Amino acid sequence: MAKQLLLGDEAIAQAALDAGISGVYAYPGTPSTEITEYIQASKQAEEGNVHRCWSANEKTAMEAAIGMSYAGKRALVCMKHVGLNVAADPFMNSAITGANGGLVYLIADDPSMHSSQDEQDSRFFAKFAFIPVFEPSNQQEAYDMTYEAFDLSEKYSIPVMVRVTTRLAHSRAGVERKPVKKQNKISLCENKRQYILLPVNARVFYRELLAKQPKLEAEAVALKYNQYINGEDKSLGIITSGIAFNYLMENYVGKKCPYPVLKITQYPIPVELVEKITQECTTVLVAEEGYPLIEEQLRGLLNKTSDIKGRLDGTLPRDGELNPNVMAVALGLPDTFGTPIPEVVAPRPPKLCLGCPHIDTYKALNVAMEEYGPGKVFADIGCYTLGALPPYNAIYSTVDMGASITMAKGASDAGLRPAVGVIGDSTFTHSGITSLLDCVVENTPVTILILDNLTTGMTGGQASHATGRIAQICEGLGVAKEHIREIVPLPKQYETNVQIMKEELAYNGLSVIIPIRECVQTMAKRLRK
Repeated sequence: MAKQLLLGDEAIAQAALDAGISGVYAYPGTPSTEITEYIQASKQAEEGNVHRCWSANEKTAMEAAIGMSYAGKRALVCMKHVGLNVAADPFMNSAITGANGGLVYLIADDPSMHSSQDEQDSRFFAKFAFIPVFEPSNQQEAYDMTYEAFDLSEKYSIPVMVRVTTRLAHSRAGVERKPVKKQNKISLCENKRQYILLPVNARVFYRELLAKQPKLEAEAVALKYNQYINGEDKSLGIITSGIAFNYLMENYVGKKCPYPVLKITQYPIPVELVEKITQECTTVLVAEEGYPLIEEQLRGLLNKTSDIKGRLDGTLPRDGELNPNVMAVALGLPDTFGTPIPEVVAPRPPKLCLGCPHIDTYKALNVAMEEYGPGKVFADIGCYTLGALPPYNAIYSTVDMGASITMAKGASDAGLRPAVGVIGDSTFTHSGITSLLDCVVENTPVTILILDNLTTGMTGGQASHATGRIAQICEGLGVAKEHIREIVPLPKQYETNVQIMKEELAYNGLSVIIPIRECVQTMAKRLRK
């Protein structure tokens, strides 16, 4: 078929459609968001009636996909690495239940934390769960591996992870497509106890999961994605994974790498190939994007220490992304980093958009909090996190999705007064509802601001489950109606908003303030349409 110029994310989305998925389930999070958006805009998905609505969070997305797999159809689940923390419970247990219809977990990691709280490496989760992993090096492999991951999932009745990183997700290349497969028909498992994880069943399924591991390792070699590339100079052997292979080869453009190279893009790690390169070569350099997963196993499996180089011994940096120059330095080639950026070039920090409703909310909140002093406002993950920066300096925490409310509760339980939580509308339905319920049960004296800009703003304006429902949700949870206050964050409402905030901060109980005004970016898009 003709090639298409696709982002790595788009290649994955197209591969899933061509592989015959019946549904994609996701919560937006960079660098994975474009996968679901591509499917949502796809005529092929529309004609195939592929389910493609956003989920409330990553856990609900994964559970819905497991349900689709249970019914015998193929499903794709997409999230960023920290989203996998939210979905960890169904992720771990789905390895034991296994899959019926093909079930693929696309996890997009973010080394260097371009838009994330940490650099965590999702391969460790897969190893923890005994789930096989594909880790493509380029866009064509991203397409091919996603396409084949559904077959592997059904062959061994196991979920499969496809792990990408930011650079691959957001760069383009030509991709050649494969034939389009028809969607599966509904078919339930023959073993009607397969998804009942009572201990008596789970013990049996866990042993079956362990028994699959040697077969999955054999598959990792048989599918030829893991490649052993011979080299004449055996003084050094190089083990790379995923996109790190590209960074290596960019140092040898137009000529062959003189050293043997083991390219790992499918897990479990092929022990036979690892033994081959370590036996042939005096020293081994392990270059992998993310944590030193291969390096740690290599040191443990083969009991080698002094002749293994990588992130653990400082040959490669322990944090951040790799790049061709970092690889060059590790190989003893010239450092071509270039001239550092001069100090005269001032950095441009991120800031809230001009006209953003959060600006007026923070201005009012800062005035209302003046008499209490700093350090008492807990915030969350979203555009409004920029309220931590000048000129606002309004918030003092950002830990994980939904933590603002429960951190405020814990601080209030410790005696901090007032304790304020700031959370966005989409984050509230993602992880904040249960946190607010904890506050309701004890009538905890906290003031919660749920910033409703009518969209999921930080990731590009996806639909929010909370739109038009926040006050009703809060009242349904048990928040007293008279302490659910809706305000309009505009300069002309400034005095009124400050007064309402002061009243609720003084209240010795649970109160919720909901500033409501449309995101200026989504409003501009809506008006253009």
